[in-house]
Amino acid sequence: MDFFANFAPITDPWYYAVAVPAVLLLGLSKSGFGSGFGSLAVPMMALSISVPQAAAIFMPLLLIMDLLGIAAFRKDFDKKLLFFLLPWALVGTVIGTLLFKLLDAKVVAGLVGVLTLAFLAQRLLFPPRADAPPPPKWLGAILTALGGFTSFIAHAGGPPVNAYVIPLKLKPIVFTATLAYLFFVVNLSKWIPYAWLGLLDWNNLATSIVLMPLAPLGVWAGVTLARRISPVLFYRLVYAGMLLTGIKLIWDGFV
Repeated sequence: MDFFANFAPITDPWYYAVAVPAVLLLGLSKSGFGSGFGSLAVPMMALSISVPQAAAIFMPLLLIMDLLGIAAFRKDFDKKLLFFLLPWALVGTVIGTLLFKLLDAKVVAGLVGVLTLAFLAQRLLFPPRADAPPPPKWLGAILTALGGFTSFIAHAGGPPVNAYVIPLKLKPIVFTATLAYLFFVVNLSKWIPYAWLGLLDWNNLATSIVLMPLAPLGVWAGVTLARRISPVLFYRLVYAGMLLTGIKLIWDGFV
C-alpha cells in the first residue's frame, strides 16, 4: 500500500497543459533543431512545478528519446567531433553535480539565456565570412563544458554547444547525429548524481510514465524533418529555437 501511495503521478490539469507541449518540443530537439527548442522544455514545465522536479521528471523521457535518436542517426555522426566534445561536456556535469545545491536554477537559466542571445546577436550583427576559419578548440571546450553544466542544472545544454558547433557548418544530418550522441551520454551520466541529490522519486517516475507515449512521437517528427529539410531552413529553425529559448530563460531567471 505504501508503494502505491508513493507511486502517484501529478493530476493537476494545468501541469499537463504545459507538460505535453514541453515533451513534444524535447522530442523534436532530438532532431537537432534543437538543441534550441528542447531547452524550452524545463522552463515550460516549471510554470507549474519546480525546476528540479521538472528536470527529474524528464530523466526517463530523455532516456527513451535519446535511444530513439541515436538509433535513427547511428551512421551519421562525426566521430572526431564527438570525441572532442564529450569529455568537456562530462566535466560540466561534474561541476553541475557539485554546485547543484548551491545555485539557484532560475539564475543559471537566466545566464544561459543571456549567453544564447549574445551569440545570436553576434551572428546577426557580424555574420561570418564564407571562408571564416572554425572557432578555436579552447572556445569549444569552454562552451561544451558550460553546456554540460547547464544540461545538468536544467536540461538546457543545447545553446552553449550550438554556439560552437553551428559555425562548423556541418550538414544538418551530421549536426543532428553528433548532438544526439553527445547528449545521450551526457543525460545517461546524470542518473547517479540525480539519485544522490534526491531528485528521483516514485511520484516523479509515475508522472514520467504518464508522459512517455509522447516521447517517440516528438522524436519521429524531428527525425523526419531533419532528413528532408534544406540546410538554410534547418539553421534558421535552430536560430529561431535559440531566440525563443534565450528570451524564455532570461524571463524565468531575472523577471
